[in-house]
Amino acid sequence: MCGIVGYVGQRDASSVLIRGLRLLEYRGYDSAGVAVLTNGDFALRRSVGKLQNLEDLLAESPATGHSGIGHTRWATHGRPSEANAHPHRAGRVVLIHNGIIENFLALRAELRANGRDFSSETDTEIIAHLIDGYLSDGDDLAAATRRAIARLEGSFAIVVMSVDEPGRLVAAKSATPIVIGLGDGENFVASDIPALLDYTRDMLFLEDGEMAEIDSSGVRVSEFDGTVVERDPRRITWDPVTAQKGGYKHFMLKEIHEQPQAIIDTMRGRLLLEDGDIFLDDFDLGKEWWKDVERMDLIACGTAWHACLVGKFFIEKFARIPCNVDYGSEFRYREPILDERGLLVVVSQSGETADTLAAVEEARRKGVRSAAICNVVDSSITRRADAVLYTHAGPEISVASTKAFVTQLTALLLMALFLGRRRGTLSAEECRELIEAMVHLPSPLREALALAPSIETMARRYVKAENFLYVGRGLNYPIALEGALKLKELSYIHAEGYPAGELKHGPIALISETMPVVVLLPKNGSFAKTLSNMKEVESRGGQIIVVTDVEDDEIDQVARDVIRVPSVHPMLMPILLSLPLQLLSYYVAEHRGTDVDQPRNLAKSVTVE
Repeated sequence: MCGIVGYVGQRDASSVLIRGLRLLEYRGYDSAGVAVLTNGDFALRRSVGKLQNLEDLLAESPATGHSGIGHTRWATHGRPSEANAHPHRAGRVVLIHNGIIENFLALRAELRANGRDFSSETDTEIIAHLIDGYLSDGDDLAAATRRAIARLEGSFAIVVMSVDEPGRLVAAKSATPIVIGLGDGENFVASDIPALLDYTRDMLFLEDGEMAEIDSSGVRVSEFDGTVVERDPRRITWDPVTAQKGGYKHFMLKEIHEQPQAIIDTMRGRLLLEDGDIFLDDFDLGKEWWKDVERMDLIACGTAWHACLVGKFFIEKFARIPCNVDYGSEFRYREPILDERGLLVVVSQSGETADTLAAVEEARRKGVRSAAICNVVDSSITRRADAVLYTHAGPEISVASTKAFVTQLTALLLMALFLGRRRGTLSAEECRELIEAMVHLPSPLREALALAPSIETMARRYVKAENFLYVGRGLNYPIALEGALKLKELSYIHAEGYPAGELKHGPIALISETMPVVVLLPKNGSFAKTLSNMKEVESRGGQIIVVTDVEDDEIDQVARDVIRVPSVHPMLMPILLSLPLQLLSYYVAEHRGTDVDQPRNLAKSVTVE
């Protein structure tokens, strides 16, 4: 979601704020702004569109000072406009906010009745007015903020400043992330770690129901009721260089090419080849907990949900545990059957996805064990789950997920093998075969990435297409769904994923000479059936793109384009097939001229519903 940055110290605040917001651009936004305390008042600068527009505005009209707040906004309440951009000001207060205030209409009506005028359509502005009103009652900034947030319903992370207390920030969190960076004679606040890595590696993470008072000399954390919280800072070891493009045109292309290493990092230290076993020291749910598990619920959103669909195949095959896969946004609004014999596993790149986090909270309420597969250490989901299996994809900047997805697939396979060995449903010999294949997987992945130039040439032929269809079978069907999602996200071309066996049940009516159909055709038990489905498409004039590891003249005769990948173990094929589909989507989008790293209307971390 939106980006938050705050600073107090002796540096030029505008420079710190802009730098931090630049490092949060991957989250997606439609407007940006800063407020800097200058000569006893706030210099407020806001603009619509890219951050460069705000930088140009600051070059024309500087905001000079040593404390300030900055924000990149993704519209929820109110259209993208300068008036709706953050920070928002009310009297002596400026404020930035991530999240959604569910009772803002009632609060706005109340404030208007009390003589308050509004200059925006946002829910954020009402928080600033509430705080300013409580300051008028004689409260200091922390007390006024405490009273205001007691009135709010919904999710929020806020940072607020007052002209009455220069050099001081107050931050508060409920269901939306806030991290505080600790420096020497300066301190920082942000919505995500990358914004602060240029300045400090020592971080404090606010929990739900907590607020922080921040000045250049220190940070005081307390609960909403005023109870002081003592918490040691965490040391972050990420290298900021990994968050740069490294010579690639886009972050996404860089991250696609980082996938072999990301998978190595996720497997590192977890494969016991000689024993034919998996070692997951950070995945502890109690002594021999796996004996009691009779069912599993895999919960996620978007790309991570597709990973869960593949994970269901892995877990049911190797651990013989029935699995249900559900969207986080659906799971939270029905009455799921959860009990002590189940295990709820949530999958999230950011660890801040609101709907997925709600599933963990539901499990906690019902006394059900929960586990998380996540990329971000100390994120909200990982702090609430009973156990965590971290992927090690590193920072993923592009909004469209690539390396986070394949490391989620890798982690789910590790979990399935781990459970299978302990439950006795997978022999050491069978596990050793899979482990050996996993050890060798990075090499065929690099071979697949080497196909990028030919895939780019192929992609040029499809940039004017208006619709795509992706089909696959078995555990590769979810990869067809993911391929379609990537094309939609990046190129804005409508695309659907479908089980190949379901073509005759409706989608075949769409086939024409203008419809590209991507067929996933690995050599496995359903090869012949999928080949037959492909011929049905050919007989109706569809433009066929085949992704296969098979050398077969019949494929070349039927397909318009063929992407040939190396052969790997059938259970690893979903990971391998993902790479050429990512490249195809990337190059179609690039040649259509879309914003590959920051597609319209999308955000990296969806921290509100």
